[in-house]
Amino acid sequence: MKIIYLLLIAMASNAYGQGTLIYDQSSATNPLAGGGGAPIQLDQPMGQSFTPTLSSVGFVQLNFNDLSSGLGATVYLNLWSDSISNGTLLASTDPVFMPGGNYFHLVTNFMFSASVSVTPGTTYYLQPLIQSGDASTALTVVDSVAFNYSGGTFYASGTPDPNGQDLWFREGIITVPEPTASLLILLGGGLFLFVRRAQE
Repeated sequence: MKIIYLLLIAMASNAYGQGTLIYDQSSATNPLAGGGGAPIQLDQPMGQSFTPTLSSVGFVQLNFNDLSSGLGATVYLNLWSDSISNGTLLASTDPVFMPGGNYFHLVTNFMFSASVSVTPGTTYYLQPLIQSGDASTALTVVDSVAFNYSGGTFYASGTPDPNGQDLWFREGIITVPEPTASLLILLGGGLFLFVRRAQE
């Protein structure tokens, strides 16, 4: 009976825990778009400004290039208001390990542990940082003047890019579906049987 109970809990957790990415702002959708690369280490404070239309941010995607044969690096993102260089730090994403080795071109998800409240129509700033590992300048974020994102721009050394470039980025929220009625009935029935059996 304990095994059935655990299976029911696992099914409910799995069904409830899987979320859907809802995109708000993006400079591009094609992972192969762009051609330039902005070195994470060399251009700090560097990143991308954006203007959300939703009231929270749950995830950010960036597109990375790496031309090195290094050991890899652990990367995270800061979300700033007011300024990328001396604004207010709202939150940081969970760190993600970026593999070393041969050239790669990789769209990576960065998740906030909890959704971050933002004000629609206000400018915010995304800043990728290397937490540990290979600190070479070979790990770059894809950028391009061709993205033409109107809600923000690429920042390097704390200032907006004079050529109007943007990082390849997407941001938005994660929606978690409500459990279905049948799943709730199944879970409730299983819990009832478990409690009844335990009282016997």
